[in-house]
Amino acid sequence: MSQNIFINGTEVIFEELRVATGTPGIELYVRNKRPAGLKTFTPERTIVMVHGATFSSGSLYDVPFNGMSFIDYLAAAGYEVYALDVRGYGHSARPPEMERPAEQSQPVVKTDTGVADLGTVVDYVLQRRGLQKVSVFGMSWGGTVAGAYTSRNNDKVHKLALLAPQWLSDKPIPIDTGGKLDAWRLVPVRQSKDRWLSTAPEHGRATLVPEGWFEQWADFTLAEDPWSSERTPDQLRASNGPIQDIRDYWRVGRKYYEPGNIQVPVLLVHGEWDVDVPVELAQALFSELSNAPYRQWVEIGEATHLVLLEKNRLLVFQAVRDFYDRSYEPETAQNAHRASYAADLEPL
Repeated sequence: MSQNIFINGTEVIFEELRVATGTPGIELYVRNKRPAGLKTFTPERTIVMVHGATFSSGSLYDVPFNGMSFIDYLAAAGYEVYALDVRGYGHSARPPEMERPAEQSQPVVKTDTGVADLGTVVDYVLQRRGLQKVSVFGMSWGGTVAGAYTSRNNDKVHKLALLAPQWLSDKPIPIDTGGKLDAWRLVPVRQSKDRWLSTAPEHGRATLVPEGWFEQWADFTLAEDPWSSERTPDQLRASNGPIQDIRDYWRVGRKYYEPGNIQVPVLLVHGEWDVDVPVELAQALFSELSNAPYRQWVEIGEATHLVLLEKNRLLVFQAVRDFYDRSYEPETAQNAHRASYAADLEPL
């Protein structure tokens, strides 16, 4: 399906795509938005996005607060964006285990599956547009998926942007509430606001999420899985594979991937009030990106783990856009003569 929408005066094409996987019966849903006038496709202007452990790409990246979502913003800025739902999330197909009672199966859709699904969509985009590389974005668990994929496929990634990515922790991780893990869990979407606000200091809670945004987000999020609306109103299915991986990797000091194997430019964005990925975890990951040509840290004040849905979301939008926009390489004796102060300040 394709439709044209207007974002701040820019005409944007919105396509809904289905991408086959190597698993019979499993197709991935992908949101594709791009400027209507974009006719030449390049690695520098193509982004593939992957979501976190609980909510789909639509829920995190495409709710049009004040008439504009994160994907809308990037498309209006001249990018072609592909945002995939890993199997088991959003409008993608569910594994058979998610169509059965949760207690009948072990946790499904682990990080290995997320990395494979991201790779499937990257390859689809490369073939569709005749490209050699794309840029990649991921948040939270999606940051692990994106980081791991890049560490193993540097030849297919132009730049990597991460928002609050997971890392090793010697403290409990809030998303894992303990106990036995079934194949999937139910998330009480409409009851999640109090927990969300509680992660911010008391003085910042009243203004963190603009009026009406939570309700708009909840409606959009629940509509991502019609099964839930028919059987478990106000609750959403989410796979438990990412939580099992917390127990198998992050909480026992075991790296899922080696950040030092990433050899492309990296942006890491973090929110001041993020208790799901505390600042020391993000800093530890950042320090291990030792082989990236360059790496950039952006800290967003007065922001939680869900900063993309909060009052300061535009600071993230702008940081990500500027990182993808900028043509930059660290100066050396060989290239210093080609640099100028003005060029360093102005995005190309």
